[in-house]
Amino acid sequence: MEAQLGDRIVIRGRTVESADRHGEIIEVRGTAGGPPYVIRFDNGSEAVVQPGPDFTVEHREHV
Repeated sequence: MEAQLGDRIVIRGRTVESADRHGEIIEVRGTAGGPPYVIRFDNGSEAVVQPGPDFTVEHREHV
């Protein structure tokens, strides 16, 4: 998995009651765009995330 600063992420809820979580990658700690990533979620919280199978990267246009 590869990502860059500013890419958006979606972490799918694992159960029917769990909402998806959305956020922006604000730091890439791995080499060559690899994980772990520091995510700022839309609710304002931040976390270091190691992607799992429920993790999707939505790449933005990089200039």
